[in-house]
Amino acid sequence: MTHTMLKGSNVPVDAAAVRAVLRWTPGAGVPDVDASALLLGASGRVRSDEDFVFYNQPRHPSGLVRRLPKRSVPEGLTDTVEADLGALDASVDQVVIAASSDGAAFEQVLDLRILLFDAAFAEGEPLAVFDVRPETGQETAIICGELYRRGEGWKFRAVGQGYPTGLIGLATAFGISVDESEAAHGDQAGSGAQDPAAAAGVGALPAAAPPPPAVPPGPGPDSQATVQHRQPSYGYPPPVAQPAAAGAQQPAYGYPQPAAEPPAYGYPQPAAAAAHAPDPHFALPPQGPQFVRS
Repeated sequence: MTHTMLKGSNVPVDAAAVRAVLRWTPGAGVPDVDASALLLGASGRVRSDEDFVFYNQPRHPSGLVRRLPKRSVPEGLTDTVEADLGALDASVDQVVIAASSDGAAFEQVLDLRILLFDAAFAEGEPLAVFDVRPETGQETAIICGELYRRGEGWKFRAVGQGYPTGLIGLATAFGISVDESEAAHGDQAGSGAQDPAAAAGVGALPAAAPPPPAVPPGPGPDSQATVQHRQPSYGYPPPVAQPAAAGAQQPAYGYPQPAAEPPAYGYPQPAAAAAHAPDPHFALPPQGPQFVRS
């Protein structure tokens, strides 16, 4: 018997393996739709980036959750995720089934629904059907349903929760680390041609963060330096650094050092005491005629 579900309802799953089929009606202006799955642990987050099954990583390393090719059926287009629930590791508590749209929001997607089948039967009635309706229309990713453990078995819940940030926002919400360059590639790739890594069954996992920009050469101050040293006033010698007192506490690394207070503008710097000693060879110059008494 097929269970026609409402948002938030759940039904028991009496099958060791299931096929979750997303189905929609194509047409002019209707974006393509991609199915994906996230395997979640007890914390409600993925255990690693490998727990994300999508168009660039269509097969989980365990082989127990996989994305099947899209098909055209009389009712529309389908995209399918298959999961062997009975064989999944005990650390997997949920399998979230989601849909993402390529190039437009879900208000343009017609007749989106998720159908849950027993994978042991190639044909037959679905176990459950849920018509997925976006709440705002601006969603670009929607959690259609979730399979979750209940006692010794599994249940299926109709969810229908959307994200306006697309597949990237959905993935990061569940703990996937997404690189910006990979995100841009994913948005362009959509459900179309996959890159060579995806074709080989290897997911395009997030790359490391890009290195910091190189400092441009030039005579000017180093813009990347943590401490910008104060330049002395023009025409005056720089103050002589005093040796640090023994046992003096050094400031924390990376914080700017306190600069010596500059002297008042226009006044000379204090000279060493030796500079004031009288010169025994010093003599006044001869007086000019204007100083001769007449």
